[in-house]
Amino acid sequence: MNERDSEQVAQTFAERGYTLTPKEQDADAILVNTCSVRDQAEQKALGKMGMMGKYRESRDHVVYGFMGCMAQSRGSELFDRVPHLDLVVGTQKYHRVFDYVDSILNRRMQARMDEVGGEMVTGRVEDEIIKINQDRIISARMVDTEEEEGSQNTIRDHVPREGQQATSFVSIMQGCNMRCSFCIVPDTRGKERGRPISDIVSEVKGLVGKGVKEVTLLGQIVNLYGRTEFPKVDGKSPFVQLLEAVHEIEGLERIRFTSPHPIGYRDDLVEAFTYLPKLCSHIHFPMQSGSDRILKKMRRPYKNEKFLTICEKMQAARPDLAITTDIIVGFPGESEEDFEETVACMKRIGFDNSFIFRYSKRKDTPAAEMDEQLSDKVKEERNQILLRIQEELTTTKNAKLIGTVQQVLCEGPSKTNKERLSGRTSQNKIVIFEGKAERMAGQLLDVRIEDSTGYTLYGTPEIH
Repeated sequence: MNERDSEQVAQTFAERGYTLTPKEQDADAILVNTCSVRDQAEQKALGKMGMMGKYRESRDHVVYGFMGCMAQSRGSELFDRVPHLDLVVGTQKYHRVFDYVDSILNRRMQARMDEVGGEMVTGRVEDEIIKINQDRIISARMVDTEEEEGSQNTIRDHVPREGQQATSFVSIMQGCNMRCSFCIVPDTRGKERGRPISDIVSEVKGLVGKGVKEVTLLGQIVNLYGRTEFPKVDGKSPFVQLLEAVHEIEGLERIRFTSPHPIGYRDDLVEAFTYLPKLCSHIHFPMQSGSDRILKKMRRPYKNEKFLTICEKMQAARPDLAITTDIIVGFPGESEEDFEETVACMKRIGFDNSFIFRYSKRKDTPAAEMDEQLSDKVKEERNQILLRIQEELTTTKNAKLIGTVQQVLCEGPSKTNKERLSGRTSQNKIVIFEGKAERMAGQLLDVRIEDSTGYTLYGTPEIH
């Protein structure tokens, strides 16, 4: 979701004449989009921004800004943490970032001209002028974390990419109405707000016109899309109606969505996998814990048996379905018995992959104040156990694919080896293979799987 938000901001700058640069030391504006799900993410963002302050000595006009969830939750407090920071913009104001940055930059350039008699100065500015400009910099600081009605309808711009763009994210909603005890997202993203189906369809059609073959529909709880805004039709939820509408778009080959919640996973969505072939055979379905006691403490409004039942219904509807999940290990009060229940659920479902997180306190969440906080040692031990279990599950599943032919959407050169190509199966498994990017990128290819190294498959395209 953060990646999609960053794309929106980047596109706004590109449309208005700015150029994206891969080198931060060459930039006139440096923006860090932040996450608050884990403390580690916040500390990483603060550290990164702190290090970039070194560029101010030689390039005093540069604008430094935080966007996103940490910006939303901490607001002006961040100016105290990062002295050279100029801009703090919350989660409902991505569409305003350009105007704020451009305003600060124009003020600074005008100040430099004023101080030297109206002529632009190149190179390092004299110390006294820096001091004067720094005073103006402080006065130009901006923070905007206010709610904005209709902000969900501003998320539609996509940054142009070089070459064939095979896949794209599409945000269909903002916010979350759930109150999980470990999460601050409802406070940083606001309440659920869905975009009209017609707007989403129009955006996807535009992407397909540019060569996109696969879209991923994004929402904090994606399957609760429109539940308070749009009516059911013929017993189908707004989300299923959206899937049907997107499915009708000519030229679109694949549809993904992330992340659903058990509370909104009804039979109409299960059934959709039986008659919408463009839906990929993969769902990312956060379990969080296999213990009912811990789920209750997490304020997850379902029992584990419901989660298991949904998974089994989905596997029946789509036999080749791959299921991935999120798990929090070491939640306050998690006993050995609770942990073993999570282990049992992992093995029963046989997840294709799991994102396993050690619980970390988040400020202003109920879980942070709970008794029985577990030690880092216990969290790490349990984390390693789950990682080993998942590695075994994934290795076994992927080994069974050796010798089979899988349909792979080629996304272009591999991120780890530019001499090879990379793509994903319908089950969201990464496949590496030889080929020419200019000919294969953006194409659906039949690839014979010849090897597997844990999480990655290797194969050879079958050229007909």
